[in-house]
Amino acid sequence: MAIALSKLSADIRNNAQMLVTFLELGNLDPEQIRSLIARLETIAGIQHGLDEVNAGQTRPVADFAEEVQRKYDISS
Repeated sequence: MAIALSKLSADIRNNAQMLVTFLELGNLDPEQIRSLIARLETIAGIQHGLDEVNAGQTRPVADFAEEVQRKYDISS
């Protein structure tokens, strides 16, 4: 079976992956669909974080901790 996209959104990267899920019409459970969406959002969030790490968009945790302490007036 082949699936072809008729149009690709401009915000999709060339190396993007696609997940196709076939659902039986009579057996759609809204809670299962919400759970699947939540899992996919989690995976996307993890991937976004990994992309940031790979792009060098990180900072030392000590710097973050110091900033939070200053922002919320927390003594160490």
